[in-house]
Amino acid sequence: MSKRDYYEVLGVDSGASEKEIAGAYRKLAIQYHPDSNPGDDDATAKFKEAAEAYEVLGDAEKRARYDQYGHAGVEGTAGHGSVEDIFEAFGDLFGGGLFGDLFGGRRGGGGRRIRRGADIRCDVELDLEEAAFGASKPVKFRRAAVCESCGGSGAADGAQRESCRQCGGAGQVVQAAGILRVQTTCPSCRGEGSLVSAPCPACRGQRVEQKIVEKTVAVPPGVDNGTRLRLPGEGEESPDGGPHGDLYCFISVRAHSIFERDGDHLILRLPIAYTQAALGATVDVPTLYGPENLRVPSGTQSGEVFRIRHKGMPDPRNGSPGDLLVQTYIETPKKLGAQQQKLLRELAELENADVSPERKSFLEKIAGYFAGDSAEQE
Repeated sequence: MSKRDYYEVLGVDSGASEKEIAGAYRKLAIQYHPDSNPGDDDATAKFKEAAEAYEVLGDAEKRARYDQYGHAGVEGTAGHGSVEDIFEAFGDLFGGGLFGDLFGGRRGGGGRRIRRGADIRCDVELDLEEAAFGASKPVKFRRAAVCESCGGSGAADGAQRESCRQCGGAGQVVQAAGILRVQTTCPSCRGEGSLVSAPCPACRGQRVEQKIVEKTVAVPPGVDNGTRLRLPGEGEESPDGGPHGDLYCFISVRAHSIFERDGDHLILRLPIAYTQAALGATVDVPTLYGPENLRVPSGTQSGEVFRIRHKGMPDPRNGSPGDLLVQTYIETPKKLGAQQQKLLRELAELENADVSPERKSFLEKIAGYFAGDSAEQE
């Protein structure tokens, strides 16, 4: 059976914004949620279908592939085997309120809601060469781990966790208005389902403590400023025994002394002498991959750009390198030797005797301009 178009599933058009897509998914998730439709296999199927559509259209990269190639472009990257998988993937997308507060979400023993560990961030700074060829970079960050003193109970030695009186240990309280029934996190125990009479002095009852963690991050070739690397399971531990969060490494690339980056291309401003520009020359050009010979033809003008293929930055998606764009500019010497001055003066005399058509035209315009001023004064 062929799949329905994901935009059709969510009831939005192909130009819908991220907010519109998320809102459409939320409505369908509430409408077809299994807790609202017990025993209804058709509702469960629609619930899974909406989650699969949101998984693709809610992700910019997957959505771009889907828009270009249809279902074939995202085959194998979307879909969940069970409703529990959907709770795990999307339960916290809307601040924990989509499944957890409205229907209770996934629960552990004693009715307490299982919470995923928090995601954390670290910053990784690279030079251009490391960004081009990839690198292993050590990083250091703070991460919450289960408190060793209390073993994650949050209670001091000898103290016990007691069932929360407000929610009866459920971790949730129910508010009803007519036929509408809304289940929200208990404000007293904050969803824990229990409280401690004497909190652990090490973690102050939070069940976790902060630790300094050092890791080595493998940075792939071709990354750029703002690239985000995800390390699954390297985030904070869950205080409830749930899955760990993720670590996100944000990349920044230091400015290079001679190269400027433009996407997958590199730009190099190369100074050349007047004689090289006029007569032509072969010059050595630095690249990230070693020196390259560049043929500068005679008559080269300042600002002309020459392209050296495949000497730019690699594309992080397929490894194909961009180009090196060499922009030449004529460098005028600030100091001249006696022989240089003599030769240049001789050249100037020759230029005055044999003016090129372009220069002659310019000089004639200047002469005409001043002649016009003189005529007006008379």
